[in-house]
Amino acid sequence: MTLGSYDTDVLVIGSGPTGSTLALALASYGVKLHVVSRWNWVANTPRAHITNQRTMEVFRDLGIEQECYKYATPWDQMGDSLITTSLAGEELLRIRAWGTDPERKGDYLSGSPCELLDIPQPLIEPILVNNARQRGASYAFNTEYLSHTQDQDGVTVSLQDRLTSATYTLRAKYLVGADGANSQVLKDLGLPLEGHMARAGTAYTLFEADLSQYVEHRPSILYWICSPEAAFGEIGFGLLRAVKPWNQWIAGWGFDINQGDPDLSDDEVIDKIRVLVGDPQLEPKILNKSTWYVNQAYAPQYDKGRVFCAGDAVHRHPPSSGLGLNTCVQDAFNLAWKLAYVIQGKAGEALLNTYTPERAPVGKQIVLRANQSRLDYAPLQAVFRVEGAEYPIAAGIERFRSPCAEGQKARVAAEEALRLKQTEFSAQGVEMNQRYVSSAVIVDKEPEQWHRDKERYLQATTRPGAKIPHAWLVGKNGHRKSTLDVVGQGRFTLLTGLSGQVWVEAAKQGKWDFLSVVVIGSLDYQDPYCEWQRRREMDEDGVLLVRPDGVIAWRQLQAGHLSVETAYQRLQEVMSQVLAK
Repeated sequence: MTLGSYDTDVLVIGSGPTGSTLALALASYGVKLHVVSRWNWVANTPRAHITNQRTMEVFRDLGIEQECYKYATPWDQMGDSLITTSLAGEELLRIRAWGTDPERKGDYLSGSPCELLDIPQPLIEPILVNNARQRGASYAFNTEYLSHTQDQDGVTVSLQDRLTSATYTLRAKYLVGADGANSQVLKDLGLPLEGHMARAGTAYTLFEADLSQYVEHRPSILYWICSPEAAFGEIGFGLLRAVKPWNQWIAGWGFDINQGDPDLSDDEVIDKIRVLVGDPQLEPKILNKSTWYVNQAYAPQYDKGRVFCAGDAVHRHPPSSGLGLNTCVQDAFNLAWKLAYVIQGKAGEALLNTYTPERAPVGKQIVLRANQSRLDYAPLQAVFRVEGAEYPIAAGIERFRSPCAEGQKARVAAEEALRLKQTEFSAQGVEMNQRYVSSAVIVDKEPEQWHRDKERYLQATTRPGAKIPHAWLVGKNGHRKSTLDVVGQGRFTLLTGLSGQVWVEAAKQGKWDFLSVVVIGSLDYQDPYCEWQRRREMDEDGVLLVRPDGVIAWRQLQAGHLSVETAYQRLQEVMSQVLAK
């Protein structure tokens, strides 16, 4: 193979949510790519499952939203997170979760055209893989990444077929390490991680049992068990997670990592499940047993040269707050259009330098948030625990139920503890308030003012660096579409109002075949609710430049008396900066 020839444009190591979202997006944009995975097929354990609104917006843009709804536990079944003495036992508290709180649901409905879903990895990964392959991505399973070398023109990657043990090399323009929390690509690049690994330990077992009699009247995906037999580890509660309502479950409990691995014999695991369920006669079918460790680590740099890392390779954290899969998908969505535009000659190679400054702050944020969410269980633990008592949890529950003054204090403390947990279970801001700062964004001079808690509440804005706000529009056929539906699809969008014709004419003078022009207020994009008018934060003749990932790259609040020529020159300057060309 000569140095200037390539087997593929992009080689992706890892076929999980990160790698396969990247593959789906790149294939949709017409980029040649190849994905390798050391495994025989997709994930065989539930792992990540919470899929938030921003991720569903990505899937909407990539054309798989409806397929996800088909296989997922729907939003209205995700329910409250319950705290009980066992599944069959006394119920103690309920945590409003996933935007279903009547006081919050309107925020979620107005913030996005998409719902939250619960779709475990073994269900979402085939959707991603199959759609990526249908659009042209190639995959090789049972194939292990060994090493790589890069030069100024590309990357040569050494691989091994795990079935035959044969080794071979592939040449790509770019390499992406989406190879998970033990990323070999990250290690080979020498990129550092900040934080620490294995901070605490949890035992998990996947099992089958029909538990519908305990839960079908109070559907949820998370049931926290307050029991002496399960009150170990940092969180201090046992867990039952519904994987396939209501017949397949995960049971989880903490363990002391200083004492070594816990006993995961069948007898011990079955005993634990019986305690959590509250049925000493239950005969669960054990499908899988494992341990995992709480990590708190993130990479400050995601790339070096022509090699990029994404997903769990660069941010490692517990599942608290349900941020893992979502952040992985969004890493991939950010990187995909940039790779495509550089490879296709639409942008300069310096555009790729914006990946780390845009995504690394998000990775750090979610690592810290997920770990803090675990620590935030401490006030709940304290409600149901009397330190120094012979049986601390039994005494705590008795106090909580008592009419005495101490009981009243415990119930007040419970309300305060539940309010704190809203930063985990109703944190639309954590999920949707990302603000990118890089050379691919022309930021406003004035700093943003936050009007409410930025972790709990979405602050929709047209400020550059934020995703475009959702507002319902109506086409001339009478069908509703979101503002998110008129941008993206691998293209830049210039968005203005009826009185912004100067921008329409300016765009016609440019040679940007990847730029769509949308005029809100026209027959194709009517604003009958006046939602966009309320949310655009600019005059009708103002303009937004929206990137393929739905992020606003630039805005001008009004056109004023701009001539077409001046508007065109300004647009040229903006496109040159954003595309590094």
